[in-house]
Amino acid sequence: MLLRRCGTDALLVEVDSLGEVAAVRAALERLDGIEELVPAARTVLVKGALNQVRDALKTIDLTKAPATHPREITIPVSYDGPDLGLVAETAGITPDEVVKLHTEATYEVAFCGFAPGFAYLTGLPQNLQQPRLDSPRTKVPQGSVGIAGEFTAAYPRPTPGGWRLIGRTEITLFDAKAETPALMQPGDQVRFVVA
Repeated sequence: MLLRRCGTDALLVEVDSLGEVAAVRAALERLDGIEELVPAARTVLVKGALNQVRDALKTIDLTKAPATHPREITIPVSYDGPDLGLVAETAGITPDEVVKLHTEATYEVAFCGFAPGFAYLTGLPQNLQQPRLDSPRTKVPQGSVGIAGEFTAAYPRPTPGGWRLIGRTEITLFDAKAETPALMQPGDQVRFVVA
């Protein structure tokens, strides 16, 4: 673990894996005085309570992932994405089997980024893990559900993107006027169901 000072009141914690990010997030998220906690793929940015943060990190077990999830979220999906056939062909299975695998898995929000409300979900079955498209789309429709590498996600708004799109959801993933604008937060458990 490497600690880097960021300005006068923040610290960047660098680790080696998503599991270690989850362990750091879980160890720090309930400390008094934390103003902001931003996990990413291999880092956690912490603002506030730096002395308490340093003390907590001295005794952290990076191999211990959090056992509880703050919330469970269910996302209904119409599995009719433009890349469903490509994903099935690449995996050597049928489109129906892609849907079955995607909906049987339980996912966890590892971190958010790329766009407001865009949650990177881990837990994608191994044979659905595929690379991004060779040529990204200039506009991915809002609500598109895709896969890329070890992640699955749903696009909260129209943006460019290179993920393989397998379906779409009508659920609101990001509402700037809401008290908590992003539907999904790091640590949440997510299930996809057929709409």
